[in-house]
Amino acid sequence: MSGDPSLAVGAVVTDSRTATSGDLFVALQGPRFDGHDFVPAVLANGAAGAVVQSERAAAFAGESRAGIVAVDDTLVALQDMAREIRRESGAKVVAITGSAGKTTTKEAIAECLSARYRVVKNKGNLNNHIGLPLSLTELRTRPDVAVMELGMNHAGEISTLVSIAEPDVRVWTNVGDAHIGFFESADAIADAKAEILERSDAGTVLVCNADDPKVMARVGRFAGRTVTFGVADGATVRARHVEDLGLEGMRATVSTPAGERDVTTPLLGRGNLSNALAAVAVSLELGVTLDDAAARLARLSPAPRRGAVHRLRHDIRLVDDSYNSSPSALRRALEVMAHTTAAGRKVAVLGEMLELGDHADELHRRCGEAVAAAGVNRLFVIGGAPARALGNAATAAGLTASAVSWFERSDQAAPVVVADIGPGDAVLVKGSRGIRTDVIVDRLTAELG
Repeated sequence: MSGDPSLAVGAVVTDSRTATSGDLFVALQGPRFDGHDFVPAVLANGAAGAVVQSERAAAFAGESRAGIVAVDDTLVALQDMAREIRRESGAKVVAITGSAGKTTTKEAIAECLSARYRVVKNKGNLNNHIGLPLSLTELRTRPDVAVMELGMNHAGEISTLVSIAEPDVRVWTNVGDAHIGFFESADAIADAKAEILERSDAGTVLVCNADDPKVMARVGRFAGRTVTFGVADGATVRARHVEDLGLEGMRATVSTPAGERDVTTPLLGRGNLSNALAAVAVSLELGVTLDDAAARLARLSPAPRRGAVHRLRHDIRLVDDSYNSSPSALRRALEVMAHTTAAGRKVAVLGEMLELGDHADELHRRCGEAVAAAGVNRLFVIGGAPARALGNAATAAGLTASAVSWFERSDQAAPVVVADIGPGDAVLVKGSRGIRTDVIVDRLTAELG
């Protein structure tokens, strides 16, 4: 180590482009980059210090008052630092995993808990082996609660994240088919998600989905206390008299150990109602009243590009769900369209769903059938052969061939979609991030907003 130990440290960063004066830069190494290449520039811009590999440290010592911390592995050092900050902060940590809805559940839990506590949460999609530690470093601000989502696409990743976050409350939303191309089966995905149960003890709490049989088949190994949510009989937090209001959201009577309330949320569909129930369950566990939780959920807005509804000119309603997609998530979005009334047509703009491996064509075909069952009148599909399979299945299930259009890329589809949309149409745009269906959303809002 070298430098001035009296220098105060600001944020912990791994991207040299975001580093500002006083920050601590961790020089990570990857297959296409080496953070050590940017250490001189970061120090010249006033960084308080840098964490570097031991064998590279001598090259930076003495360049400035900045501290140079030499370690065997900079990624492990970042994770160890985050774990220690988490332990020293005194904050309660809520960690969320699941195949779909993690971000929405995170936002709903954070919003409900903010009725009583100072809360921090992952920013954006910082939920992996690098993003989670960076998010946990914000616990230096001494919040009461940290709400963290845990992402994964391979076995073993959730286990690593649990070892870093050491969550007091774990939330398991569901098991779906996202990333199934990396797994042998949906059961293998469930087993990987079940790593959220690890390192638990009698003082930890699991909040889990009573309606998901793959979740419930695995929770018996949890060492702590289990709280369930869903519509199933016996769920700790249970929704009854559920009403799907289409693009207006969801309404249900929610029964809990703290009483019963009518809850309305602008979040779309039954999947998001499940996320809201998870938020109620966590809130009650941490001492937020049912009334406060219900009030917060009533005014909760979807996270950007995750089901946000835009009102455009000529009574056009646009559902921007372009952040990502999977077959199970798409089917839930189509259920919303099925419950939506439109003065014009129901239009779906659907990008190919990636990371499905050998299951891709079959899962896309099933979604094509769901498109027809939802009463969609006009379909645009974007991507390769699986997208074509979706369109063909929709045609076989009842859409006319003239109602289905295929494009290889979103930038090709965007002007055609804009020209096709008419007054009163309800439009769903959804696809995997790699397909960039957000380009179509931006074009629609720019020209018809």
